[in-house]
Amino acid sequence: MHDTPTHRLTALGLTLPPAPPAAGTYVHAVRTGNLVFLAGHVPFRADGSLVMGKLGRDLDTAAGYEAARRAGLGVLATLTGELGSLERVSRIVRVLGTVNATAEFVEHTQVVNGASDLFVAVFGDAGRHARLAVGVASLPYDIALEIEVIAETEG
Repeated sequence: MHDTPTHRLTALGLTLPPAPPAAGTYVHAVRTGNLVFLAGHVPFRADGSLVMGKLGRDLDTAAGYEAARRAGLGVLATLTGELGSLERVSRIVRVLGTVNATAEFVEHTQVVNGASDLFVAVFGDAGRHARLAVGVASLPYDIALEIEVIAETEG
């Protein structure tokens, strides 16, 4: 079948990074029933380095959008590792985007769209989700943002 999440990802010219390791005493995915709760995913560049800095000071909205998209690719990598295939995802239910931002920065939603747009491009209507995009004064190690997801799986 050519209209699958994996095919759409390939058609977009995207490859998934390695699933990120947990950076503490937690796991990246917990399944209960038909839901998968994912921990916050941070943005890794293609070279493996982290996107660091504060939106509104070190990064502009476009750089933040790309960072959120990179974090979204990490989410997809974790889902693939947990479920064996993106085809087992029946819906992206909820996204929480936490943006490391200055007090004056107000474009959190445009930044988090980087992940949201990716999920819709990969899953179609099943990628549309409820969402919260918030700014915070700091994130660990000055990471630019985190993306957390709840996904529904088939049976």
